[in-house]
Amino acid sequence: MESPVRLDKWLWAARFFKTRSVAREAVSGGKVHLNGNRAKPGRSLDVGDELRIQRGEEEYTVTVVELSARRGPAAVARSLYEESEESRIKREKLAEVRKLEYQQHATRERRPDKR
Repeated sequence: MESPVRLDKWLWAARFFKTRSVAREAVSGGKVHLNGNRAKPGRSLDVGDELRIQRGEEEYTVTVVELSARRGPAAVARSLYEESEESRIKREKLAEVRKLEYQQHATRERRPDKR
């Protein structure tokens, strides 16, 4: 039987946030929802819980597959959760739109001058 893991610690271990304090601030700020409701950073997670995580413009909808309080390699962190198909498709579309907008503004006809 696995011991309970804090929400902020799991988000850090799953590599959604770089530090635990950033994860704690995101949860407290309402950027993370647990099973459709706002949660506190110290809330215990269970296998099967659904999380909606907003990081900047990206939004993830994931299901907790495994609990871990240790931060490991990215491949191990990826095995802690399973992202929903619609969430993944939505994120990829948003990334494509951002890429196209960047390319549109990045092209110049000539080098900049003072005029």
